[in-house]
Amino acid sequence: MFRIGHGYDVHKLVEGRKLILGGVDIPHNVGLLGHSDADVLIHAVMDAMLGALALGDIGRHFPDTAEEYKGADSMKLLERVTNICRESGYIIGNIDATVIAQAPKLAPHIETMRHNIAQVCGCDISQISVKATTEEKLGFTGEKLGISAHAVALMIKDEQP
Repeated sequence: MFRIGHGYDVHKLVEGRKLILGGVDIPHNVGLLGHSDADVLIHAVMDAMLGALALGDIGRHFPDTAEEYKGADSMKLLERVTNICRESGYIIGNIDATVIAQAPKLAPHIETMRHNIAQVCGCDISQISVKATTEEKLGFTGEKLGISAHAVALMIKDEQP
């Protein structure tokens, strides 16, 4: 049995914050604003995984009103989401994610992002796809006001005891 989920997230770009995407600290003059580390890619991935299993969203599991999640490392939250999915009897079949950002260029960091996600989720890197695109200077991402990400997760029933 398999289940499919979609995740979406967006964060505003601001001065004085790190730009962390896929667990990679990317050198840039601005970073993403959020209660946690604002890793928009990982947030979309987590929402896709949770959505596939009808387990709510990251706001339900890690509310931005909870002080314990202030500045949280999204990779650690991804590990918790992976465990929640396993406890529900599901593992990752594959994840396909797209980051939408006008700048910086993300191509040099994609393989590290894929590796980070696969390692935390306990799956092979071949099961994780991360892509990046611009919006040709259109909309809030094109105007460099923020970064967004979409993710689709195929979750499969874990047949192992």
